[in-house]
Amino acid sequence: MAIATINPTTGQVLKSFEPHTAEEIEARIAAADAAYRRLAGTTFAERAGWMRRAAEILEREADDVARLITTEMGKTFGSAKYEALKSATGMRHFADNAERYLTPEAPVPASDVNASALSVRFDPIGVVLAVMPWNYPLWQAVRFAAPALMAGNTGLLKHASNVPQSALYLGELFERGGFPPGAFQTLLIEGAAVAPLLDDRRIRAATLTGSVAAGASVAEAAGRNVKKTVLELGGTDVFIVLPSADVEKAAELAVTARVQNSGQSCIAAKRYYVHTEVYDAFADRFVAGMAATVAGDPMAEGTTFGPLATERGRRDVQELVDDARSKGATVLTGGDAPDGAGWFYPATVLADVTPDMRIYREECFGPVACLFRVKSIDEAIERSNDSDFGLSSSVWTNDEGEVARLGREIDAGGVFVNGLTASFPAVPFGGVKDSGYGRELSAFGIREFTNVKTVWRA
Repeated sequence: MAIATINPTTGQVLKSFEPHTAEEIEARIAAADAAYRRLAGTTFAERAGWMRRAAEILEREADDVARLITTEMGKTFGSAKYEALKSATGMRHFADNAERYLTPEAPVPASDVNASALSVRFDPIGVVLAVMPWNYPLWQAVRFAAPALMAGNTGLLKHASNVPQSALYLGELFERGGFPPGAFQTLLIEGAAVAPLLDDRRIRAATLTGSVAAGASVAEAAGRNVKKTVLELGGTDVFIVLPSADVEKAAELAVTARVQNSGQSCIAAKRYYVHTEVYDAFADRFVAGMAATVAGDPMAEGTTFGPLATERGRRDVQELVDDARSKGATVLTGGDAPDGAGWFYPATVLADVTPDMRIYREECFGPVACLFRVKSIDEAIERSNDSDFGLSSSVWTNDEGEVARLGREIDAGGVFVNGLTASFPAVPFGGVKDSGYGRELSAFGIREFTNVKTVWRA
């Protein structure tokens, strides 16, 4: 894919960029390594001051940044501005809490290990390579950058090729806040150039949010070089509705769960398992709500969601829907890309989806929901876990016994009860199985790229 801003609302190429040369890449790696030597010697208070100033800059420029995000990947202006402000909030969270998260601790009394003193430190490790996707061009990168920088590491960002201007903005933001030059930089490179970077001894670890194939490639390269990785690789998240749930509220939020960000979210609900006792009531409300959405100009106030980010992405969604329809799935609403400019796709609901259909197992990165009727909580759990993915889940019930079972038995990195899955700076985020490993955010996330160092004294 060319490194370019292509407006998904019109399909027009607005700006193209040449990839960085080998000399430019070398200069950025050297700058990141030099910045690490300086940053590791600064205090939490210094780094927090710089992080808060960067957050202030982002807040001041939120409208301009939102317009840039909307232009590059098509989300509505309102959701793009929310993303910018959420990113600033995340930066402040780690400015306020990094020192507490990384305070040395003693796992046992020193006397238990024949010592007079014992502590475990959390020290920075160096330059970390971040490979980030286009669907949340600021928040995905910031939720790595803020904790990494506050821990004393430096970062190199390889962003998706269709959001280069968002990437360049991030590459300058933290230095504008006061961080040493080189502490966080953008690399304009093609995807094939990522794995070879991990052969460089100055790059000590990597984090990636993206496809399973991309994650496997980076993990393989990192493994050859004995370097740690954190991977978030998407999901086919479930939305379970049981008889005791508030069906009206569940159906209303079920629409948001599928169409927010035009359905292009790893944690968007994709598989809806609804108990037969409330299936009809839920389905009527849910399908009507999906049909009432407006896919249109992302800068217009009346738009529910904008176009898909890429032409290839829309083609992939249509292929999954066509495959399901050809094998007997029922299209309850939507199902066909409209004519005209832009990469729009309507909110779509499929029923009668069976295991021989690709969409039964593959992640559909667009506003398409698969609706299933289940007879019991046991069936809901069994079918939820019948997936190669395990990122998160949204479950709807007011039965405390069911809450306990769902929290314990669903194979996922998160279970959200009577609410939508979301990422919060203070809460760990990540998945299991093909959804990846490791965690972002919270104390768990900031410690991922630290040297957990034992200091023992006789």
